[in-house]
Amino acid sequence: MDGHRPDALLAAADLPSMTPYARILDVRYALGRSDGHAQYLAGHVPGAVYVDLDTELADPVGDGSRGRHPLPDPERFVVAMRRSGVTREQTVVVYDDWQGAAATRAWWLLTYFGHPDVRVLDGGWKGYLATGGPVDAGEVLPAPGDFVGTPGHLPVVDAEGAERLAREGLLVDVRAPERFRGEIEPLDPVAGHIPGAVNVPFVEANLETGEGRPTSFRSRDDLRAFYERAGVRADGEVGVYCGSGVTATHTVFALRRTGVTAVLYPGSWSEWVTDRTRPVATGA
Repeated sequence: MDGHRPDALLAAADLPSMTPYARILDVRYALGRSDGHAQYLAGHVPGAVYVDLDTELADPVGDGSRGRHPLPDPERFVVAMRRSGVTREQTVVVYDDWQGAAATRAWWLLTYFGHPDVRVLDGGWKGYLATGGPVDAGEVLPAPGDFVGTPGHLPVVDAEGAERLAREGLLVDVRAPERFRGEIEPLDPVAGHIPGAVNVPFVEANLETGEGRPTSFRSRDDLRAFYERAGVRADGEVGVYCGSGVTATHTVFALRRTGVTAVLYPGSWSEWVTDRTRPVATGA
């Protein structure tokens, strides 16, 4: 973990200076949509290669016992990154059009598999367009990369570990408040949250939003102050989960910018509720 960048956020205005030597990955994806690749073909950052979250940044759902976006098998992930032209020696820049949630999943996986220099493009696709940079269309087929990754370079927990963190540390649920409280549940068969977890929705916590401009990450100082108010301590143990292990990586990324290495529960709520003996809490 020591070799990875403490702040891997890249300003959109700085991207052109990196394009000659960085591998750029377009990870456009949003829940309930399947047109990420079509959006990419219509226009993307020059040189960017499309990576599909459902098929390359996750394993097939199977029986559902590992949640809706299981971590990809190591071979599946390494093959996908080599197809995308990724090498260990080359900086990787990832972007999306989903407030950074899909991009941080790619950042997390590459970092988890040992890549030392992965950047998330602040503001994503909209942020890039706002700079007036050039746009290409069509597919980019790079020469295969030689990335060799091994999992384990970032911490994870299973359901038992998440339950322990809720008791002994701090377990953060990044979903919308109404899902946390169990008032609605549009995706999973049971509503509610892991008992003892605290709700810190990722959009409100991590992003600056403003009408007419791309969403961007809060400054490190603002993030640090926000999470201190939420109970995060630099010397404490923090775990993060969401619905399926995607948007939780957004908060892992944000916390890492403040110097805190949070533990991800990859299966998240969609895995938790597959075992009906696990407790479920509702309300605030």
